[in-house]
Amino acid sequence: MENLDQLRAELMSAVEAAADLDDLERVRVTALGRKGSFTKLMKGLGALDADRRKEAGRALNDLKEDLSRALEARKAALSEAALEARLDQERIDVTLPVRPEAEGCIHPISQTIDEVLEIFGEMGFTVAEGPDIEDDFHNFTALNIPPEHPARQMMDTFYLPERTDGSRMLLRTHTSPVQIHTMMAVKPPLRILVPGRSYRRDSDQTHTPMFHQVEGLVIDETTHMGHLKGCLIAFCRAYFEVDDVPVRFRPSYFPFTEPSAEVDIGCSREGGELKIGAGDDWLEILGCGMVHPRVLANCDIDPTTYQGFAFGLGIERIAMLKHGIPDLRAFFESDLRWLRHYGFAPLDAPSLIAGPGR
Repeated sequence: MENLDQLRAELMSAVEAAADLDDLERVRVTALGRKGSFTKLMKGLGALDADRRKEAGRALNDLKEDLSRALEARKAALSEAALEARLDQERIDVTLPVRPEAEGCIHPISQTIDEVLEIFGEMGFTVAEGPDIEDDFHNFTALNIPPEHPARQMMDTFYLPERTDGSRMLLRTHTSPVQIHTMMAVKPPLRILVPGRSYRRDSDQTHTPMFHQVEGLVIDETTHMGHLKGCLIAFCRAYFEVDDVPVRFRPSYFPFTEPSAEVDIGCSREGGELKIGAGDDWLEILGCGMVHPRVLANCDIDPTTYQGFAFGLGIERIAMLKHGIPDLRAFFESDLRWLRHYGFAPLDAPSLIAGPGR
């Protein structure tokens, strides 16, 4: 205890002499570690009488506090010096040119819409568009959808707040309202294709609240079911690039067409892999039918003179089938890795930039 002042001077001198954080840590361990000089002195307090132990204990505590403050101050100074040195060595030359980025990709939805429009465009179809927000008449009533139909319920359709007259606008549940707008504005003959967004309350691996559809409509005096079948068979073979893909029409029901049918294409699922155009299995891809006479009458078109067909398909669905995309939700997650994998090069479309197995 008689050498306490000398110990203080030595320890403080060692703290100030520490050249870096490692040196400073060694000083701390030498002084305050389990086998350090300060620790030894603390253990020796028990050998002193009560008066001297009290006085020596107070002196050792003062030394410990002074030493701790000196260590913290020196540590802060050395840390700041180390940071300054690092910043000085790791300078960034902001005059360097930016790193080159790969060119952007065309989203699979945009590419698929372009392909569909091109195929049907060669058959004489023209594009028609309409609003995403519709009223009940154009979205349901004019399409012969009865008041009790489930699609009109809140659990299936996105409704907007009530208007002053009690009616409610809604986000269109399909692109069919554009067919109604067109038939009410333009007299037959008509041959239109309607691409666009649709909205329904649904979300899982194969459904999203917002999705894309393409619908077709032909109205004239001579079109019949045979024309519908020929049109869709030609489309399926052109889009999936399989000249002999089997296509079948299975009877179904839609309020706005009569007769109605679901369209299936041949496929195989051997080994968990889907292959279009081969095998004994079938895959549903779209719905169609002859336009219901009531729909024509609702649009002031004489059903005794005119007839025609309509069809509709999901853009995401056929893109998933053609390119092996397993989850519909990934289309809208804005993941650049996914887009680089499934996207299309602007000048090389419709070839994929990358794809499964590449």
